[in-house]
Amino acid sequence: MLQDKDRIFTNLYGHHDWKLAGAKSRGDWDNTKAILDLGPEGIVDVMKKSSLRGRGGAGFPTGLKWSFMPKQSDGRPSYLVVNADEGEPGTCKDRDMMRHDPHKLVEGCLIAGFAMRAVAAYIYIRGEFIQEAKHLQFAIDEAYAAGLIGKNACGSGFDFDVFVHRGAGAYICGEETALIQSLEGKKGQPRLKPPFPANVGVWGCPTTVNNVESIAVAPTILRRGAEWFTSLGRPNNTGTKVFCISGHVNNPCNVEEEMGVPLKELIERHAGGVRGGWDNLLAIIPGGSSVPLLPKSICDTVLMDFDSLREVKSGLGTAAVIVMDKSTDIVRAIARLSKFYKHESCGQCTPCREGTGWMWRVMERLVEGKAEPREIDMLLEVTYQIEGHTICALGDAAAWPIQGLIRHFRPEIERRIEARRSVAVPAMAAE
Repeated sequence: MLQDKDRIFTNLYGHHDWKLAGAKSRGDWDNTKAILDLGPEGIVDVMKKSSLRGRGGAGFPTGLKWSFMPKQSDGRPSYLVVNADEGEPGTCKDRDMMRHDPHKLVEGCLIAGFAMRAVAAYIYIRGEFIQEAKHLQFAIDEAYAAGLIGKNACGSGFDFDVFVHRGAGAYICGEETALIQSLEGKKGQPRLKPPFPANVGVWGCPTTVNNVESIAVAPTILRRGAEWFTSLGRPNNTGTKVFCISGHVNNPCNVEEEMGVPLKELIERHAGGVRGGWDNLLAIIPGGSSVPLLPKSICDTVLMDFDSLREVKSGLGTAAVIVMDKSTDIVRAIARLSKFYKHESCGQCTPCREGTGWMWRVMERLVEGKAEPREIDMLLEVTYQIEGHTICALGDAAAWPIQGLIRHFRPEIERRIEARRSVAVPAMAAE
């Protein structure tokens, strides 16, 4: 269990002052110049040693990602873009960080921007996050007024600007290149890679796109040291993580915990347990709607980190834990997710544009059992034809929930088909 002294987000629930004075009292902006004095290479080196992996879903090593930015400018400015779009169903961690602890993100932008030799940070925030955007802009204005960002930020001789950009609520804009397109004022559609953003990003300039949590934890890691961060969690899965627990639990919540915490302990200690007790559990989606679900038998023992969940053919994703008890219509739940991905597909890639709609229509029939048993395998085959064959990962995100359903709950799908058939056959005979 994570001890309070090791928590990074000390105002996650908004019990304290979120403005500059309150942030400073909790240790933010504490001699930030000393961190900047490490120099860009020094900061990147500490981040690499911390083994921090991106908290937006992909889990790519953050320090390594920062190191891809050019060391010498070719005349183009470099930019940091913060992905605050947070459109993954079940995920609501970044919004609480921005609403209750915005200065952690602003300070993180300055330090990360300095490490990447960027001239500015653009925080792309989801359009529905009204209060969060207001708090973020207020914190940025406070930081400018105090000389913490802007000209000669923190007295370091480094000039750095931070801007808030409001999105319009498109899930696809959570993909980094679609986010860049939207930031440029274009339609939010993913770009082919290469070139990667570190070479050609926003406005054709070197750019790194990071999740809110990845940037917000950086100042604390640099203050307390990489050794402290790696002492938490497990090898290659270090540090703390904010988990979003929703669904059929007694106390839905966001909670910061150590990476590698057992899933059962996470739910029982922080979310008040599964509604009706642990034995009433049917399945859990461990990392936001796009990762495959896990049945109770796996949830009993699985650990919550990138590698442990990959071993059971799921993923940590955004660490949005969606709990479903035995009252859940599991086939209908996944059909609902299929409709979401159909709706949010940008339509650029044929497998995704055509496949998401086809999968949703088949899923709707399976909910009622209006299908033949062979269609289950046909559906599974189509998910593999979509997975890995699109520009971005939305095709994968649409395929994985269905793959998880068929992997673990195929007998339930078959039962529905058989039940419908057993009703239909006597009816036909009567006619």
